[in-house]
Amino acid sequence: MERIYNGMPAADLGAEGWHKPWSGGNGGNCVEAMKLADGRVAVRQSADPDGPALIYSHGEIAAFIQGAKSGQADFLLN
Repeated sequence: MERIYNGMPAADLGAEGWHKPWSGGNGGNCVEAMKLADGRVAVRQSADPDGPALIYSHGEIAAFIQGAKSGQADFLLN
């Protein structure tokens, strides 16, 4: 596999291993995530699986999830 970098085509990461932990009743437009072998997490838009993948470190994704759980991302819903 090529070097994994932020903004790379998500298709270059393969089709297996993507999960939709945040799917909702929004017509199939979901965020998908994949845990990479080195512990980082790739995130893509399911409606554009060939589009860019955002690559986050374990610490970055953990901080986001913990912040979302504590309400720090609620401003995104207003």
